[in-house]
Amino acid sequence: MNGLPGTNRPAWQAETTHPELIPDIKASLEQVIDPEIGLNILQLGLVRDLIIDNENTVLKMILTTPFCPYGPAMLEMTRQKAEEGLKRPVTIDLGMDMWDFSMMEEGLGGEWGLF
Repeated sequence: MNGLPGTNRPAWQAETTHPELIPDIKASLEQVIDPEIGLNILQLGLVRDLIIDNENTVLKMILTTPFCPYGPAMLEMTRQKAEEGLKRPVTIDLGMDMWDFSMMEEGLGGEWGLF
């Protein structure tokens, strides 16, 4: 996947296939906050892809750590918010990729002295 200009996240398939839905899904997903870090899942780069076809909608995401105590709650909140924004059922596909600070939106790592 190619990164988007001005961001550190990969392009979502839905940005090409269903661009009209992207503003609503982003607005919904911005409401899902990681309680330990205080940033939303988009700022953290946890949403790795969004795939929408006629029958299925799959949101691929990762967690900041595989042992995140808030992981199950964040996954459920993400599913609910994605369904609100897209007005269709959504399946969450939890990836096992390791998260790191470089996945955050550009400029946010400076708060931790990383960039």
